[in-house]
Amino acid sequence: MTTRVPQERRRRRPTRSGVLLSEDLIVQTALRLIGEHGPEALSVRRLGAALGCDPTALYRYFHGTDDLVLAIADRIIGDAMAGFTPGDDWVASLREMALRVRAGYLAHPRAAAMAAHRVTRRRNEIRAVETGIGLLLTAGFPPADAARFYLAFIDTVLSHAATEAAFHALAPQQREADRRSWRDVYQDLDPTTYPSLTAVRRELPAMADSSFEPAVDLLLEALAARVRR
Repeated sequence: MTTRVPQERRRRRPTRSGVLLSEDLIVQTALRLIGEHGPEALSVRRLGAALGCDPTALYRYFHGTDDLVLAIADRIIGDAMAGFTPGDDWVASLREMALRVRAGYLAHPRAAAMAAHRVTRRRNEIRAVETGIGLLLTAGFPPADAARFYLAFIDTVLSHAATEAAFHALAPQQREADRRSWRDVYQDLDPTTYPSLTAVRRELPAMADSSFEPAVDLLLEALAARVRR
């Protein structure tokens, strides 16, 4: 069941500071607050202060902060998919979808953790699911497989994108310490105790790189092989 606020309650209204209040403005302001201060900044009180309005005015647009989180998640999807038109190559199109989702999460790394596991039930998400499943149907998968494999595809994309975004949300010194571990700590391990790590010692610094594209490519290769069969 949807939690959207009725349209008549979402008319654009000016705040006491003269800003014209709208659903889009609230979502944009929420994304900014989360980006600056983290998810804990998402409160009706702080939003009201940032927008220059009485906090209760926000309830004309959203039932509460969870409803707003869903709108934020849908905004990220919409921004990521803006201008995307699937091509004739379904594998390349799904890959582009994946890269767009990743870029959307990296643009809002602190909001990504709030968005990745939610079902927004809104227009942008529905359009993205329609597009993804449509590509798999076009590839020749029967309906049951198209739905099942799209779930595997999008869960892989969202999980990896959210993990990478969470890393980018860390303080710079934390990110550098994690990267340096593969160059320092893992290079000095006892070869008797850790023979496998010793065997690949020269390759371990690459563990600091993103696994997003290799993971997506492996999945798409598996899907392409399956549909050929």
